[in-house]
Amino acid sequence: MRDDTVRAALSAAQTARVDERPSLVGLTREGLGDALREIGVPDRQIRMRVSQLWHWLYVRGVGEFAAMSNVSKDLKTALAERFTIAGPEIVEEQVSADGTRKWLLRFPPRGAGRPVEVETVYIPEEGRGTLCVSSQVGCTLTCTFCHTGTQRLVRNLTAGEIVAQVLLARRRLGDFPDADTPQGAIVPAEGRKVSNIVMMGMGEPLYNYDHVRDAIKVFTDGEGLSLSKRRVTLSTSGVVPKIVPIGEETGAMLAISLHAVNDELRDVLVPINRKYPLADLLDACRAYPGLSNARRITFEYVMLKGVNDSMADAKELVRLLRGIPAKINLIPFNKWPGSDYECSDWDQIEKFADFINAQGYASPIRTPRGQDILAACGQLKSESERMKKTERLAYEAAMIAGHGD
Repeated sequence: MRDDTVRAALSAAQTARVDERPSLVGLTREGLGDALREIGVPDRQIRMRVSQLWHWLYVRGVGEFAAMSNVSKDLKTALAERFTIAGPEIVEEQVSADGTRKWLLRFPPRGAGRPVEVETVYIPEEGRGTLCVSSQVGCTLTCTFCHTGTQRLVRNLTAGEIVAQVLLARRRLGDFPDADTPQGAIVPAEGRKVSNIVMMGMGEPLYNYDHVRDAIKVFTDGEGLSLSKRRVTLSTSGVVPKIVPIGEETGAMLAISLHAVNDELRDVLVPINRKYPLADLLDACRAYPGLSNARRITFEYVMLKGVNDSMADAKELVRLLRGIPAKINLIPFNKWPGSDYECSDWDQIEKFADFINAQGYASPIRTPRGQDILAACGQLKSESERMKKTERLAYEAAMIAGHGD
């Protein structure tokens, strides 16, 4: 075991106290009821107490039990001793020239792990504000055009950690009562600051199915965050067996990271295609619950110069999607350090889009946002890495020696 590894573990253990209390954030109503039973709340009070906590967490947006004014002192004390509702630490907040905001968030360790970091991005537009939320620390998919794919998977985020990203953004943007909007922030002039959520941040959401499902249910609960299901979109690279179930359980909108019109190229760009080829993916899309012209699937297509941007590709794309209510988002490739790809020429992107539009498909060209802070599509990456076995053992030893301190 390396001396520097042990020293780092001991230092971490001595300088930070690990809060091992489980969080109530992100629990379903049933889970919240079970938590209350753990601290002795009588069954006859569970429904009322769950409603109280739900209101404080998701309507008022409080981050500490002491702020819950209509909850008894004894119950607040019992809750604080056993649970937490604290949010993640903001390691860094960057604001782009176009108003896009990116937060690097640190969540505390789970078990013998280290703290982990993820990125969350807010994109303000006229009439709406979209929050791009992460579901994993790192990613397993290694899509060759994606910066996030260069960071190996560390772990899944819990439902609480997914929901906490939304709560933090709403607090920071003044989207909860008594929360102030930062001076000079670009946000919608009316209505909610966070009006849309897209599960398009770090990770593959359908490889973290249970936690993502529960988080979406919290987002769309009518007595809490109360987002319309049509304003919550889950993006997948094509985990075919989970596509129909997530639609059945959540009613969320669906986006597919497509990026190629044949298996040979998609095997390279999106390697999960080797397991779930295009034909299977498109069959799952056709079976997606509630699919209609009013609930179209968004197909995301990154424009790579000389790779997938020919007019032959455009014609094949239209043929592939025939019969599927769809919108095709063309995404100019966002360059990141070390990438071998280049963005298609703008004239070619417009020509590609014009052809698809002429075939009856909406084909907006996604305006690159937050490029100056590496907050654009495919650019998210944190520095969290999986703890090696030797480091984990050293950290465990240090924690035992320090009695959790």
